[in-house]
Amino acid sequence: MDTSALMMPVESGVRVFDELDRLLGQFDCVTPRAVISELDGLSQGGGAEATAASVGADLATRCRTIDHEESYADDAFVELAPEFDFVVTNDAPLRKRLLDAGVPVIHIRGQNKLAITQP
Repeated sequence: MDTSALMMPVESGVRVFDELDRLLGQFDCVTPRAVISELDGLSQGGGAEATAASVGADLATRCRTIDHEESYADDAFVELAPEFDFVVTNDAPLRKRLLDAGVPVIHIRGQNKLAITQP
């Protein structure tokens, strides 16, 4: 799960874990360490983005954090994605990079539902 996915509940009103249950049934949630750092940094600010990042950081505790070589979160996803079945993101440029790399992506479709896009 990337930063945008973990911030979905506040930013888009998506109950991300409920939606993943609906789409996948049982699943193992992981997130790169760079996402945790990004959420921590964003939560230090003010306003709606900081609130969403704080909620995202709380939700990230439901995921296993994995280490990686890349310092930039999007690059970490491209590096790690082949090891996993899906990446959950609502970041359009990252979604395109992942699909171009042959990785299926789960993202918002419509108002508050998640959908899987295959490469």
